[in-house]
Formats: sequence, structure tokens, C-alpha cells
Amino acid sequence: MLSREELKQYNRQIILPELGIGGQEKLKAAKVLMIGAGGLGCPVLQYLVAAGVGNMGIVDDDVVDRSNLHRQILYSVADVGKPKAVTAQQKLEQINPHVTITAYQERVTDENAARLIGAYDLIIDGSDNFPTRYLINDTCVTLNKPLVFGSIFKFEGQVSVFNYLKGPNYRDVFAEAPPEDEVPNCAEIGVIGVLPGMIGTHMANEAIKIICKIGETLSGRLLSINALDNSINIFKIAGQKQTIQKPATTEEKLAEIANEEISIDLLKTWMARTPEKVYLVDVREGYEFEDYNIGGVNVSLYDLNEHISTFPADKKLVFICQMGQRSKMAVNIVKPYFKGEIFSVKNGIS
Repeated sequence: MLSREELKQYNRQIILPELGIGGQEKLKAAKVLMIGAGGLGCPVLQYLVAAGVGNMGIVDDDVVDRSNLHRQILYSVADVGKPKAVTAQQKLEQINPHVTITAYQERVTDENAARLIGAYDLIIDGSDNFPTRYLINDTCVTLNKPLVFGSIFKFEGQVSVFNYLKGPNYRDVFAEAPPEDEVPNCAEIGVIGVLPGMIGTHMANEAIKIICKIGETLSGRLLSINALDNSINIFKIAGQKQTIQKPATTEEKLAEIANEEISIDLLKTWMARTPEKVYLVDVREGYEFEDYNIGGVNVSLYDLNEHISTFPADKKLVFICQMGQRSKMAVNIVKPYFKGEIFSVKNGIS
């Protein structure tokens, strides 16, 4: 169950009908391993920690270098020489104290891959070399772990989802690694600083969709973005044999919510005709309720969990707020624990 502070912190994404309280609780329960705390790892970690992923692991054996700072925006000049995994952990804990973050100051190897990857539900690969990518992929296939993949090169980046819902894995796209002497790295070829942010945010978004089981992921597809000419391409991965359930559309979700919404005019009619059958709860803050209200009891949205047991199941439970958003959240919070009728006032008092 989400705490009062968490409900406040994640308010803007909880009110999304596609995500809601259920999605936020899935994020809280998730265990995600980020391999690499460099250019891709920085934006992925920042957004997933901010989104409320409950358990994050960070694997990186490197230290912060001055040449990292133009693209690895989690670090500053004061961090040069410090271990990335531990430094990232410390900074991320300042972003969201509700998330448990574990730092692993080591490189993924044949000896530790199963131990590290086996402890998490979802793996994100932000590594920068082919041997590590193949090792991560093969371990995920063996342990049946979904893998979010990203890579960057000069001005171009790629994102995909592997080993998810019987979809393809990394070797289905790149069967073999190119010879080492044919693969330049960032130090040799360079990379534009904004590119890891562009690709990393896509990777974080894929992770959220997988955890919450919403939208369409990039399983079976490879997204390619070129920052120099703004071209975006999505390539289908040949030979995929995935079975993906069609997600509920936004319209279907909104229709489901609409069934629990009433107009303020209907509420006033109920209160005039059968007031004994209506239990009105104003979920605004106390000062808002005192400033103006239309009756009922005042229970702040963030205190609802403590009052659910006091709501009478033999009455129509109606939540109201200023604009209608907090009351919809209240319905989602209470619904799993309430057996009676429950409604939100559309557009609120306003």
C-alpha cells in the first residue's frame, strides 16, 4: 500500500488512467537492475527512481572521469575519481527516499552474472561493449528475465526489448559480435552529449510499460534515432514468434472510469432526495474545505488509507475535490477495499 508521502510524490502519474494506483503499486514492488551507470544509466536511473521503482540495483566498476561529465548528467566535477555505482546511489537517494538502491562495484562477468541478474525482475543493459551485452543477454535468456536494451554511437542510438513475452533476444538481431578491432568506442569516435538522454528516457519508458503492463513495448522491434538529421525508424525483427496481449486502449480505460463518475447536479439531487443514502467525502486539504464546501466530511486524499474502514458500505460513497482529479484517485485507492457503490464527482466543486 502506498504511503501518504508516496501518493503526493507520484500524484501526476497516478492520475493517468492507464497507470493508476495499481500501476504505481507495481512500480513499488518491482526489482530492476541497471547494468552500467554511465551515459545511458544516468537518465534511466533518474527517471525510474523518480517514478517510484521500489528496488533498484546499479552495477558498475568504473569511476567518474572528467570526460564523462558532458553526457553523464548525474555527476558533477566534485565527483571525479569517485566510484560511479556508489555515487549514483547517494544522489538517487536524494531524489526519492522511498526507493531501495543497491550499488554493486563490480563488472558483470561469467562468475557473477547469474547472481546479479537472478536477484531482479527486469534487467536494463546500458553497457558499452559487445562481450558484456552478449553475456547479459544469454544470462537473461537462461533465467527468463526481460531485458531492455540501449546503445549509442556518435549521433545515433538504438532501443529494444528482448526476451519478453516469448519475443526475440539480442542474438536474433545481432547474431555475432564484430571483431574487436573494427569497433571504435566513445573515446575514439565521440558521442553527442544529449544522445544518451534521448535514448535513456526511451529505455526508462519501456521499463515502466513492462512493469505496469501497459501500452506497446519494443519487443520484436528496434527503434533507431538519429539526432543529427532527426530521423526516427522502427525496424521489425525478423523471425519473431511473440504473443502479445492487446493492451486496453485509453478509450476503454476512460470509459471504465466514466462509469464511476457523476455530475455535481446528480450529487445534489441525491442529497436532496435521499441524503441518508449518500456519504460525501471531500478529499481536499483542510484549508480548502474550510474556505468553501458543499457539506460532507473532510478527509485529505493522503489520509484516506487510515479512514477506509469508517466508510459505510450501505451508502453511496461519493468523493469530491476541487477539479475532479483527486476524487478519481480516491476511487482507485478505496475501491479494492470497499464493497459498496463508489463515485467521483466529475470536474469537482469547480
